[in-house]
This record gives sequence, C-alpha cells and structure tokens, in this order.
Amino acid sequence: MFLRVFTLVLLVCMFSCKGPDKEQKPGKTLFNGQDLSGWTQKGGKANYKVKDGVIIGETVSGTPNSFLTTNNVYGDFILELDYKVDSSMNSGIQIRSNSIASYQNGRVHGYQIEIDPSDRAWSAGIYDEGRRGWLVDLQNNPEAQKAFKQNEWNHYRIEAIGDTIKTWINGIPAAYLIDDKTASGFIALQVHSIGEKDEPGKTIMWKDIRIQTDSLEQYSQKMDIAPVTTNNKLTTSEKEQGWQLLWDGKTTQGWRGARLEEFPKLGWEINDGLLTVMASGGAESAAGGDIVTEELYGDFELKVDFKITEGANSGIKYYVDTDINKGPGSSIGLEYQILDDDKHPDAKLGNHEGSRTVASLYDLIKADPDKPIHLVGEWNTARIVSKDNHVEHWLNGTKVLEYERGSEDFRKLVSESKYAKWDHFGELQEGRILLQDHGNRVSFKNIKIKTL
Repeated sequence: MFLRVFTLVLLVCMFSCKGPDKEQKPGKTLFNGQDLSGWTQKGGKANYKVKDGVIIGETVSGTPNSFLTTNNVYGDFILELDYKVDSSMNSGIQIRSNSIASYQNGRVHGYQIEIDPSDRAWSAGIYDEGRRGWLVDLQNNPEAQKAFKQNEWNHYRIEAIGDTIKTWINGIPAAYLIDDKTASGFIALQVHSIGEKDEPGKTIMWKDIRIQTDSLEQYSQKMDIAPVTTNNKLTTSEKEQGWQLLWDGKTTQGWRGARLEEFPKLGWEINDGLLTVMASGGAESAAGGDIVTEELYGDFELKVDFKITEGANSGIKYYVDTDINKGPGSSIGLEYQILDDDKHPDAKLGNHEGSRTVASLYDLIKADPDKPIHLVGEWNTARIVSKDNHVEHWLNGTKVLEYERGSEDFRKLVSESKYAKWDHFGELQEGRILLQDHGNRVSFKNIKIKTL
C-alpha cells in the first residue's frame, strides 16, 4: 500500500514539476520546411529551392523580378518570418498582391515590404510594386534603419488589418500605413532582377513563415509612430514624377461651378476626404451642377478614384469649354463615362453600341467589355492620358480604349453622335477638367494630374 501511494506521489510530482511546454505560436505555417507545396512562381525565372528547412532564392541574369507566390489569397492577417539576404541584393515580401492578365500582361503588383541591405536602409518600408512606388520610406525613422542586421537573420512582423498595414523589423516599429487600394491578394517572396554586369547566383533565404488570420484584434500590437495616409496625398514617387493634387481633400480650392464664379453652395459635399455629388433624382446638372477646374489643361495625365452607388450615373469630362452650352444639361467636353452598367438604362443607349458604359468615351467609343470593374460601393481608378491628340482611357490599371482627337475616324464618330451639332467638338487645345452632377450619389478622391 505504502509503495503504491509513494509511486503515485512520485508520478504526480514528476508531471507537476515538469517545465512548461514551449509556447505554441499562433497561426499556421505557410512553408512546410520540406518543399514548395502551396507556392507558385510568377514573373521572372530566378531559382527557388528548399534546403535544410529554408527557402532559397537565387538571382538569374536576363530575367525580370521573380515572385514565389502563395496559392491562397489573404485579406486581413498577421505575418511573421525570418530572412537573410546577400548584402548586395534588393528584395521584398509582397502582400495583398495580384497578377491578372489584363494588368500589364500579368505583372505582379501590390504592397511590398522592402528588404534593403544598402546604405539607404529602408528595410520594412512599404513600396507599391508595379503601381505607385514608395508609400512609406524610412527617411524619418533612423531607429528602424539601424535595426537591420547585415549578413544575419532578420525578423519581420507584418500586420494587415482593414485599411492599415504595420511593419516591424527585429522588434522595432518601421512603417505604419493607412491605404485602401487593395484589400486582398497573395503573399510572395521576391528575388529582384539583376543588371547585365551583376554576377548571378546571389541568394536570399526565408524561414519560419507563419500567418494568422483569426483573432487579429487580440494579437495586434500598438505602434508608437505616426501613420502615413495616402488619401489625397502625393506619394514620394508621384512627387518625383511631377504629379500635382487637383483636389486637396479638404476644401473647394481650385474648383468652381461650371456655370458659376464660385463653388456650388448645394449639391456637393466634402467630408472625411471625399468629394461627393449628392443624389437629387437623377437629372443632369439640375441640382448643384457640374464642377470644373479653374485651370485649363492641354496635354495631361489624370488619375481619379471614384465610387458609385447602385444605378448611378456621372462622368469625368476633359477639354471642357464652359462658354459652350449655356442652356440646360451638362457642360460640353469629352467624357470618361462613370456608370452602373447593370442598373442604369444609359448602358444600352447611344448611337454607338456600348459607348455609354463605364470607362467609355461617352456616346462615341465603347470601352473594352473585359474591363476590370469593381463592384458597386467599391473604389475604382480612372486614368486619362492625352498627349499630342492621342488619348487613352484606363480603368484599374488596364487600358480600355484609345483614339486620336481630330482624326477622320474621330470626326465621323462625332457626326453620328449627340455631339454633331457642336463644331470641332473635342478638339480644343486646352480645356477644363469637369466632374459631373447627374443627380446620383458618386464620390471622388485622389484626384491627381500631371502635365505632359
């Protein structure tokens, strides 16, 4: 009896006195440590392999940027991983990234968490690969710049929750971004392209790649650096390229009513960084009326983010002369159509079939029917490029039509349209940019222009 009791007490003591198990990390692994199951290579032809539980990427000459992408798509998550990079390489971790045929022939694009062993030391800064360039660099974060370990393993923590992306390098806060350009996409490990004179075979290694998609608010960490917001702001790259804000996100500066000397007192709203034309029954320019830039523009490149409501109609006009058409309706100019193609009857009207659908040259040229349009209530990006009378309409990074102003074909289309009564329609050398009031609620932001 005594022996049994003694044995039982001894066993209890052994188990109770045993040290705690190693803390279980939250989330799941994205890399099984043995092979590249669950990953697919896109872009260039760099070499990827697995050795000793590590993914190794190796540079190859004569190939563009290479990306080892997850087969799964992720929206909100916390990602942690370790990497070790050759001191002469540039690389990055793609998050919320995509590759679609209509966007630059499948080019990988999206947020990149930079890996930068150069003297610049912007590792864990946020770059927009294939789109806007630098969003958050580390020029003003010397502590994060010093945190990178040359020729050693470094640790990244990346939080992407809602419109907020935060990064840490070796436990040091690096970048804090508020941006709603892309809500989901794959994760990818980049091997950057190299120059013709660069020696191939340089490597970057990744290990311990884990992602968490549940209970994110519980595990999210506070960040003691100021956030960077991109709404109605120019990125570093845009400033370098000569872009200017056409709307400051706060005031009516630079804009007036198309038939007024000042901004309309009714019909438009500025709130929380959005410029919104209010719903007023769907009539054309019957409430607050169209608004136009005070400046005139000749050759230009214009970018505008827009969001429609169900059944909405609006437009972005260019080369507008507000002295034409003093009567009812909208001011006259070439129009990038904004429309709910599924719910608005205008999508089926017009003298040229389909020419009143979203991103079309209104009533003249139909946009590519395979255009990448986002759902009603989501943001889309319009881009208009006009140089030497050659004009292009783009939607969400994809070119959907092009034409030559003043050409024989253009004039023929005009003669068959509602614009036939206006002499030399669309052929002004300079004109105003216009946002249309068509009586439906439509919001705009990030209105930017570059003169060419």
